[in-house]
Amino acid sequence: MIAYIYQSGDTGYVAGEQHGLIAATEDQSEIQWWNGSYVFAGATGTAIGTGLANTNAIIAAQGSGSYAASIARDYNGGGYTDWFLPSKDELNQLYVNSAAIGGFTGIFGYWSSTEADVIDAWGQNVVNGVQASGDKYGFAYVRAVRAF
Repeated sequence: MIAYIYQSGDTGYVAGEQHGLIAATEDQSEIQWWNGSYVFAGATGTAIGTGLANTNAIIAAQGSGSYAASIARDYNGGGYTDWFLPSKDELNQLYVNSAAIGGFTGIFGYWSSTEADVIDAWGQNVVNGVQASGDKYGFAYVRAVRAF
């Protein structure tokens, strides 16, 4: 499901071409952001187009295991293997288009790939759209996205 079409100024925007984000049509899991320890991955990109770099930084810092970024990365919906955990602004676009995307089960929270600091990462409530930072050990849902 197309969640967002890149606009001028977005990372990944190319004039005269159509690129954007595709959202998975279902949640991947309810899971913790971290992999068992507080590590600052430097995943601070908030803008549209920064989720992939954030996801790569998180996985490089956290290693193997089962946590939000790895669950998103391991998703293979539609036969694609280039899924990632959306950045804070990318996640907001999922909220903006949540009625069209559908399938959201996590009433309170979905993780983004954007760190607030060593302890907290950003998430979003898909009922009211509020974004807030929460402790990385907390549980929230994962909805993977991919760029096209």
